[in-house]
Amino acid sequence: MTRSLPQADRPLPLLSTTAEYALRALAELAIAPPAEQIRSVDLAARTGVPEAYLSKVLRKLVSHGLLHGSKGHGGGFSLAKPAGRIRFIDVLEAVDSMPATERCAFGRPRCSTTNPCPLHPAWARLKHGFLEWAQTTTLAEVTGGAARGGSSRKSDRT
Repeated sequence: MTRSLPQADRPLPLLSTTAEYALRALAELAIAPPAEQIRSVDLAARTGVPEAYLSKVLRKLVSHGLLHGSKGHGGGFSLAKPAGRIRFIDVLEAVDSMPATERCAFGRPRCSTTNPCPLHPAWARLKHGFLEWAQTTTLAEVTGGAARGGSSRKSDRT
């Protein structure tokens, strides 16, 4: 039996539900043995994500080259490249879940460093920190060294 990662009781702040589900699925695939393909129904059960929703998310991840998917007997999903080469920003972009970095925390239409709202400096630091985190964090880092998934194709390892 494959070990599953713990799940949060509520969505992570700053991440859409779709982004959270994509990260959950990829993390589960990252800790799976490299040759194992996991069916979407099994992945949904392991992650606590509704199967129909997860299927749509998985299709996006396949189309963006983050996952391999195969149909039929023995089919399922696996990482298309090593977990250390899948950055969170790649996942967020694949599922169209980049945070609205230009959005004002107060909802003002024109908020900038020259015309800031009261929260602008703090909000700007938060957005910058989030983007830095997404650009530098990989699946291998968040699976606590348990990441084993990834493509066995030589072209994907280089």
